[in-house]
Amino acid sequence: MLRFRAGLALIFFGLAGLAAAGLTDWVDPFIGTANGGNTFPGALVPWGMASVSPHNDLQSPSGYRYGKPFLYGFGHAHLSGTGCPDLGVVVLMPTTGEIQTDADKWKSQYDSEKATPGFYSVHLKTYDVQAEMTATTHAGISRYSFPAQKGDANILLDLGRRLTTDPVTLKSPAFESAVRIVSDSEAEGFAESGDFCSPYAGNKQALYFVVQFSKPAVKAGTWKDGQVKGDRGQKGRDVGAFFRFSTAGREPLVVKVGISYVSIENARLNLRTEIPGWDLEAVRASAQAAWEDALSRITVEGGTRDQRTIFYTALYHALLHPNVFSDVNGQYQGMSHSGVKKAGGYTRYTVYSLWDTYRNLHPFLGLVYPERDLDMTRSLVEMAKEGGWLPKWELAGNETGVMVGCPAVPVLLDTYRQGLKNFDVDSAYASMVKSLSPEGNKTYGGLKSLLQYGYIPKDDTSGDYIWGSVSTSLEYSYDFWCLAQMAKDLKKKADYGKYIHLSGVYRNFYDPATGFLRAKNRDGSFLDPFDPLATCCDQSWPDNGGPGYVEGGAWQYLFFVPHDMDGLQMLLGGQDAFVKRLQECFDGGHFDATNEPDLAWPYLFDFAPRESWRAQKQVREMMGKYFKNSPDGIPGNDDCGVMSAWYLFSALGFYPVCPGSNSYQIGSPLFRQATVHLNREVYPGGLLTIKTNNNSDKNVYIQSVLLDGVPYKKDYLDHDTLVYGKTLTFDMGGRPKR
Repeated sequence: MLRFRAGLALIFFGLAGLAAAGLTDWVDPFIGTANGGNTFPGALVPWGMASVSPHNDLQSPSGYRYGKPFLYGFGHAHLSGTGCPDLGVVVLMPTTGEIQTDADKWKSQYDSEKATPGFYSVHLKTYDVQAEMTATTHAGISRYSFPAQKGDANILLDLGRRLTTDPVTLKSPAFESAVRIVSDSEAEGFAESGDFCSPYAGNKQALYFVVQFSKPAVKAGTWKDGQVKGDRGQKGRDVGAFFRFSTAGREPLVVKVGISYVSIENARLNLRTEIPGWDLEAVRASAQAAWEDALSRITVEGGTRDQRTIFYTALYHALLHPNVFSDVNGQYQGMSHSGVKKAGGYTRYTVYSLWDTYRNLHPFLGLVYPERDLDMTRSLVEMAKEGGWLPKWELAGNETGVMVGCPAVPVLLDTYRQGLKNFDVDSAYASMVKSLSPEGNKTYGGLKSLLQYGYIPKDDTSGDYIWGSVSTSLEYSYDFWCLAQMAKDLKKKADYGKYIHLSGVYRNFYDPATGFLRAKNRDGSFLDPFDPLATCCDQSWPDNGGPGYVEGGAWQYLFFVPHDMDGLQMLLGGQDAFVKRLQECFDGGHFDATNEPDLAWPYLFDFAPRESWRAQKQVREMMGKYFKNSPDGIPGNDDCGVMSAWYLFSALGFYPVCPGSNSYQIGSPLFRQATVHLNREVYPGGLLTIKTNNNSDKNVYIQSVLLDGVPYKKDYLDHDTLVYGKTLTFDMGGRPKR
């Protein structure tokens, strides 16, 4: 990030000149690249398929960890913020001297890294090569400035490595790649990746590519299994190609890469359409303009420099996934190997980390970028048509089976209730019903037992794979509530009665003796022994969750009833008892800011209106404690933008505790003013303006709220209030108002 430039903008222009200086100047792509944030600093455009990014850790989910000493090359497709690696294929590496076929031998020390939205550059010290790169939606373009070299300025095209934590599957014959040297200035082929989070995930995707060079090579060749070959084409597990050039001192060599998940022909079409020439600066300017346009949906005033940097970097990270999957001609790979399809009238998207993103990212996109979220919803509906079921964690047309519940259901309901109804609603509803039915269902385990017992037993014998019997049941409880609301809106009275009843199954886990939602056996007894602090081992890997829970324990899941907070309060002994337990969660250090179910916990105090000041306190503390203007500035995995979306909502002053309810709980707005420029074609109001008076890091408590100058008395905000051109004004103070 150009910190000095941003500082000058404030000195000379003040806050009113923020837009003139450029909102991209407030983004630091290195935030989240340490502390397990698993973001990457490379170049891409909003929601782009292509991302040109450095690899300095071949087992990192994104290929990059801040501070690692060596670079191994620059990949062209990446995941941002996930907990497991995948993709990271089609890797370019500039070198000098002899051709090496082993990444440990061609790696380079580096310095002078710089990253801004749509651009990345670095100096490779080992070879004295300056590398610069930018991207379009389906293609990347790189420029490598070599020292003077006589026939040994090399571009290595590494196709045999993908990002994975498993050295066994890295060498697995199940994954192969291919390359063919078309001419001395072009190569084509494909590279496979997969096994997301597990060798049992079963996903495998091929990324097709076309690589073109700005000048012909003096020599080109291939390698296979570590051996340089004379052949112009190779296919197998460990293959690659090299191109050797003669360069004058600091002569730039430009490389273009088009990619596609459909075919080499489509990769070439994508490249020809989006980067017909060799002007990297023009592509860079276009990428920056795309980011400037996307970021300008929200403008903020006030706050500190760090707070604005964190905010706009969070907005940047929220606009990466789901990303475009269809090519420029509309073609894409159908779900579950159903063949090549063509998106008619919409853009197809991929990378759906739904267990994470249903909680806040999709509600955020539906509010601020509804045109994008609508196409993402259309993509989900078509996936169900093609694959038979709504996806759980989709990657490149494959179901990886990661996480629990049926998280596409709340996304569909929330989109519909936000007023974005221009999708196949009947088909969407049918897929929701089917995916939450046990017949023939291999994607969503435990439903048969849930319907039989009213909960999923810890000693379940159905044969389904179940991770966290309590957590999975709680997710289904909320999913059934969402399905009931969709049935209600569609006037399906009988369905509503059936599914609203099932939304209450969470009550069957409540143990009055311990006050927790606790795992039960088939005979109705509670699982013993019981330790509410246990985080292992429902499954075989470390930190997978205590017995009955997913990535957490009894404290993390005690409050996960977003659709029925009144009912939960009754279980816990009333509103006062609920507040006491919730405060105990924070005071006892049980709140986990890196765990998705916990993200809503600060806002739950709003369900006891006299105690809403506690929500305001906790939200401000969480923003200040866990989010920083530094590489370790995201608390754990960003999970495809979820942690970032939490910060965005919280900085604006509200949060969707229960997506699909069309309501938002109120927190503590961070900035003096925030203006959300709504899509007028979807939300005719055009502007949502959020103002604060007397706001500071001490004055975090709301004293009063005005809506268009009139006192606002509700304890929450509804979606219609936000999208009809309203101005919210918060008077802030240093003491709680009870």
